[in-house]
Amino acid sequence: METRPKLTISLASPRGFCAGVDRAIHIVEQAIEKWGAPVYVRHEIVHNRHVVSRLESLGAIFVEELDDCPDDRPVVFSAHGVPKAVPAEAKRREMTYVDATCPLVSKVHMETSRHAQNGLHTFLIGHAGHPEVVGTMGQTEEGTMTLVETVLDAEQVIPDDPEKLAYATQTTLSVDDTAEIVATLKRRFPNIAEPAKDDICYATTNRQEAMKALADNIDLVLVIGSPNSSNSQRLVEVAERGGAKASYLVGSADEINWDWFHGVSTLGLSAGASAPETLVQGVIAACRARYDVDVKNIVTAEENVVFHAPKWLTRA
Repeated sequence: METRPKLTISLASPRGFCAGVDRAIHIVEQAIEKWGAPVYVRHEIVHNRHVVSRLESLGAIFVEELDDCPDDRPVVFSAHGVPKAVPAEAKRREMTYVDATCPLVSKVHMETSRHAQNGLHTFLIGHAGHPEVVGTMGQTEEGTMTLVETVLDAEQVIPDDPEKLAYATQTTLSVDDTAEIVATLKRRFPNIAEPAKDDICYATTNRQEAMKALADNIDLVLVIGSPNSSNSQRLVEVAERGGAKASYLVGSADEINWDWFHGVSTLGLSAGASAPETLVQGVIAACRARYDVDVKNIVTAEENVVFHAPKWLTRA
């Protein structure tokens, strides 16, 4: 009988769905249950094709803009948040809508709005074009916020009034990269107003810490997530910086290139905050079909955060 090679899988915990993603998916499911299909969703509810496909099968129709929605069907706004002009337009059209913006993104929206009201110009640390950044920059009047993507941006940005500044961040950034950018801004502008509590969300931080704990000197790391998922992409980077010999983002077990496994005896495995646990278990099963697998759980934090859907939506 052929002996299969041994593979030790270090499984990151926490991983996968966060409270904001859970809430957003639940909102779409509840909306379909309440109003029947179809329910329109502006932008992917979360950045995961498997999640989107399942909701489509239940009766969700995903569109890019409110213009693509009929007036007489409900629409859900994605977890990433939307510019304030979007719900304003939905109200003008007398549409039924549900805002599934993650509460931690809403916190950043409120911060930046408050800064604008107080006459402060906000530096928003984030990635250009990401839906969350588009939504946050759409909370205030044009010209009240400047996007800062890199340390170089932070070194070169020239505000109108260096004494009237604040900063905020996208919730899904690299903790370490963001710390460098913030340090640069604070060095240049010592009086810059900062968030009362870190804008990078607990789930992003916890998943990156778990990755750091398992990545050191490991042969290969796989992160389950979609290419347009910021927090998943950051996990790949954290793994590489943390000492993993190789690190890849895959959507599911179907996307694994098994050539990556040549000479590999240790595998690190995690999932971005919008990736369902079934995909993680699918990768473990695919490994078991080829290897004698030993799974070790690397637990760095316990998560018990729950964000509930609006009561009026869940009420019968």
